[in-house]
Amino acid sequence: MKIWYDATTGKHVRYGTAIAQRFRSLGHQIILTTREHPDTLELAKILNERFVIVGKYDPTSLLTRLQESANRILEFSKMFGNDKPDIAVSSQSPDLCHTAFGLNIPIILTADTPYAVAVNKLTIPLANALVISEAIPKSVYKKFGAQRIVQFKGVDEVAWIKDIRPTETSLFEKPLIVIRQMETKAAYGLGKTDIMEGLGQRLTCLGNVLFLSRYDRTDKGKLLVRREFLDSASLVAHADLVVSAGGTIAREAALQGVPSIIISEFGRLQVNEYLAKKGFPIFIVKSSEVTACAKKHLGERYDVKLELARLENPLDVIEKIAVEGLS
Repeated sequence: MKIWYDATTGKHVRYGTAIAQRFRSLGHQIILTTREHPDTLELAKILNERFVIVGKYDPTSLLTRLQESANRILEFSKMFGNDKPDIAVSSQSPDLCHTAFGLNIPIILTADTPYAVAVNKLTIPLANALVISEAIPKSVYKKFGAQRIVQFKGVDEVAWIKDIRPTETSLFEKPLIVIRQMETKAAYGLGKTDIMEGLGQRLTCLGNVLFLSRYDRTDKGKLLVRREFLDSASLVAHADLVVSAGGTIAREAALQGVPSIIISEFGRLQVNEYLAKKGFPIFIVKSSEVTACAKKHLGERYDVKLELARLENPLDVIEKIAVEGLS
């Protein structure tokens, strides 16, 4: 088969790379595409994976978002109009979904962000199959028009953490606390105030705080800020604590046994609570409780090998659906 995967964010680059490696090992042809974005191109280099760059990410306004999406769809139609892939796979790329639907290419989607209402509306109804964690009730996506939902016993991040080999790093002194900036430019983040920088400043009394900025990598007082791109999945493996508003980085850390604090005002997601119940070191607390929680868990290491082994790899589910065929 010829399989197309489009990555719109850094997380999707990592997911797409894992999917590409799986299907290549089975003898299938993979076409990987992405767009210019603060995370995508640099991560692709680190993972040593080739992505075709189509378009760019421009969140300046609603108009620029619409225009860039339209440009990508037009370019994809030129790429695949007379040479269609057998299946299109993505983690909810609206541009892939609209192109594939228009060209009658079967679509397999993964999804783990029920709060991303705009993206859900643009992608879920067009998918032939939707692959989600059992942590998320099917009803959450059925209301967006999901046709076929297949659940698995795990979370998306298992796809690349199960076999990860973190690169060694000695860039930062211990103890190391890693904080990820909130996503405020995505459609679901518009209008929200980022509290993570302030939390980071408060935590400097406990150790070295590395602030992972999404867009602005300028100096931020006592916080450590790196100008170059850092591979977060490898980085957190060597951290002593991770603090997040609820995103991927916290789950990547927890799956590797690193304590992760998630701000409950933002990160009370089903997948986070699911991993916490499974015994992974995810602690969901109010922003006012972060310092106390950090003091309690800073530097702890958890042996989660058995818990990780019990989780199902979503790649197995995606492979099965693709091989069985989609109408």
